[in-house]
Amino acid sequence: MKRKGVGPDGLVVVDKPAGLTSHQVVSRIRKLAGTRRVGHAGTLDPMATGVLIIGVEKATRLLGHLALTSKTYRATIRLGQTTVTDDAEGEITATASAAHVTRQALEAGVGTLTGDILQVPSKVSAIKVDGRRAHRLVRAEEEFELAARPVTVSGFTVHAVREAADPAGVALLDADVTVACSSGTYVRALARDLGAGLGTGGHLTALRRTRVGPYGLDDAVTLEALEESFDVLPINRAAAAAFPRWDVDGEQARQLINGVRQKAPGIGPGAIAVFGPDERFIALVEERRGETKILAGFV
Repeated sequence: MKRKGVGPDGLVVVDKPAGLTSHQVVSRIRKLAGTRRVGHAGTLDPMATGVLIIGVEKATRLLGHLALTSKTYRATIRLGQTTVTDDAEGEITATASAAHVTRQALEAGVGTLTGDILQVPSKVSAIKVDGRRAHRLVRAEEEFELAARPVTVSGFTVHAVREAADPAGVALLDADVTVACSSGTYVRALARDLGAGLGTGGHLTALRRTRVGPYGLDDAVTLEALEESFDVLPINRAAAAAFPRWDVDGEQARQLINGVRQKAPGIGPGAIAVFGPDERFIALVEERRGETKILAGFV
């Protein structure tokens, strides 16, 4: 197999296929990149497809900050069925007719789940409860509750609604939606809560992540394409695309590399990408009380 342009530090924007876990994608990239220093920003369930950000070598230090950015999804929500996993991979636990659900009622339900909300995550998730993953507790049939957490759903748009076939003859509805939300939001839980609010139950039948921060499907490549020609987005270009930029001179760069705090540039809250002469990406910093605090160094 011929591999071209393998870089030591950078991001890979993968269009994840259905059926693979995010960890399995990471394993594939480790083999292609020839290093174990590979990680991802924001897990996608095996059923889900779309944008998965992979960091290689030093770019893994960017991932914790990329994971805090907003995300956009296309999804299909089935009204009339509840599942144990809140998606199509789980066993159906309840069925109720959705024949009474009007477009007006659906839009109203979506409205209650838009904005700054408190969301109880799906129980079949990687959230830890007393040191144990929630999905393992579900499999062990142990009783537990997850606390609601604040998330932001900045957009929740219904594009189309259609009848869905059901062998038992129950009237089901499928709603195609787009969701823009903060990191940590479970689209599965939005489907569950939308169905609960309408009195029908609900779950996801399809989920595709179309954007993570500045990286969208137009930037993404398939695993098959990467196997033909593996390449990374260089770390300086990745940082410039994802964070506000601050250019410093040679002396400021030297001091920052040595851990000396500088006067803040006044860009605002959040991570800032610092560039020295010759487009050299130096660090991620944040502003605190008029000075810079280094979040991660890249020299």
